[in-house]
Amino acid sequence: MKEDTVIRLEICPKCGKPYTGRPALSRVDNETLICPDCGILEALATLAISTEEQQEILATIHRYTEGRDHSEH
Repeated sequence: MKEDTVIRLEICPKCGKPYTGRPALSRVDNETLICPDCGILEALATLAISTEEQQEILATIHRYTEGRDHSEH
């Protein structure tokens, strides 16, 4: 039997970009659901990592997870 898969597209309230998969809980208010990228950037910012290095880390994550279904992890 064919299985139908529904992919839900959300808009991140922080960056305004669409995303799929599991959202992250914002560290700012502990209530708002944000996209995974913004969640990663918020976490890295708490470690006093520079904006430039944050972007490099995020690019590395994207490079190694490209094509993977993030909703399963």
